[in-house]
Amino acid sequence: MSDEPAENGGTDEGPSPQELLAASLASCTAITMEMYADRKGWEVPDLSVDVSYEPAQRGSPTKFQMTVNLPKELPEEQRERLMQIAAKCPVHRALEGEVMFDEKVELS
Repeated sequence: MSDEPAENGGTDEGPSPQELLAASLASCTAITMEMYADRKGWEVPDLSVDVSYEPAQRGSPTKFQMTVNLPKELPEEQRERLMQIAAKCPVHRALEGEVMFDEKVELS
């Protein structure tokens, strides 16, 4: 369930749609990195991704601040490769690419 904060007219009983979008990006990024590390046989305990969201303002784009937490023992070349892989998660690619909408109304 998604909701808006009370100051926006909601009942604040769940995350906002924007918070769900940020959570989708964070979870997809973490899963993509974990799957890659598993395929490579790399031990990457405690990998986590945090994403915050800043809506677009007039004249500026929407901003996502993503923090990837990796163990300090992980070799630098593995960290660099995992960060490259992070940008390839499907949600990241959808958000940074051109987006098209096909909208229609269905009456019931």
